Amino acid sequence: MRVSILSARTGWHTDELLRALAERGHSGRVAPYEALRAHIGPVSAALSSDADDLLATDAVLARIIPNGSLEQIIYRVDALHWLEDRGVPVMNSPRAIERCVDKFYTSALLREAGLETPETVVCERIDDAMAAVRDMRDVIVKPLFGSMGHGMVRVSDAETAFRVFRALEMTRAVFYVQRVIEHGGCDVRAFVVGDRVIAAIERRATDGGWRTNISLGGEARAMELPPAWTDIALTAARAVGADYAGVDLLPALDGTVYALEVNGIPGWSGVQHATSVDVAGAIVDRLIARACTRARA
Repeated sequence: MRVSILSARTGWHTDELLRALAERGHSGRVAPYEALRAHIGPVSAALSSDADDLLATDAVLARIIPNGSLEQIIYRVDALHWLEDRGVPVMNSPRAIERCVDKFYTSALLREAGLETPETVVCERIDDAMAAVRDMRDVIVKPLFGSMGHGMVRVSDAETAFRVFRALEMTRAVFYVQRVIEHGGCDVRAFVVGDRVIAAIERRATDGGWRTNISLGGEARAMELPPAWTDIALTAARAVGADYAGVDLLPALDGTVYALEVNGIPGWSGVQHATSVDVAGAIVDRLIARACTRARA
C-alpha cells in the first residue's frame, strides 16, 4: 500500500512511521500541509501536496497540523474531511482531531462518557472566570487549544487571576478554568491504539511541581496499568472517536482516577524510550487494517 503522512515537518516521528511502513512492505511519503493544493474542475477534482496525489493514495496518516491562521487551519482540516468523503481512510479522522484539539469539547465528551473529570468552567467573560476562581480557589488556567503543558498557569488568589485573565482577554481567548486536583506529583500517559493500551508511562515532575510533561522536563518510567485504568483510557479514546490517542490520567490522593485530556495527534518518543514498545508499528498496523477493511467494503 501507499500511505501519505500529512505533517508539519519531517523528523523523528515521521522517520519512525516510514520505517514501520517499509518493514511491512508498504511505501510512505511525507506530505506538508502547507503544500496542499485543491483543484475543483468542471469534470474532475484533485487534492495534492507537492507531487503527492492524496486522492489516489491508499491511506492518509494525519500528523501534527501546523500553526496558522483560522483560515489555514480550517482549510487543512476540511481537506482531511474531503479525503474521507472521497473514500480515503484518514487516521485519526478529522472529526476525532477536532474533538481532541478543543479542551472544552474533550472535557464535555469525557464527562458524557461517564468518566471522572476535574471540575471545569469555560467562558468568555472575565466576570464569569473570576467567579470560577473564587468558587474553586485553586485552579489551573489552560489554553483552550494547546499541548505539552505550554501556556498553563496555576493561580489561587483573585489578584493574580485577574491579571492573567486581562492578559488573555487581549488575545480574545476563551477562559478554560479547571479545579486543581491534589495528587502525588505524577500523572499517567496511556497510549491507546485501536482497542488496546499498548504502553503506559508514569510522568513525574523533577522539580516537585505540578506540571509533569516530558517536554517541560518531566521524567517517565514504564508502568503496567491496572485493569480499571485501562478501561478509563479505552473509554476516553472511544469518546472522541480516536483510532490512536495519548490519554492522560491523574490519580488523585483520594483514590479517584481522573481522565484529564485526550491527545488525538500524540507524540510517542517518551513512551517508546521508556517502554521499548514499537509505537509507530502499532499505529501503522491499525492504519493498514483500516485501509484493507475500507477496500473490501
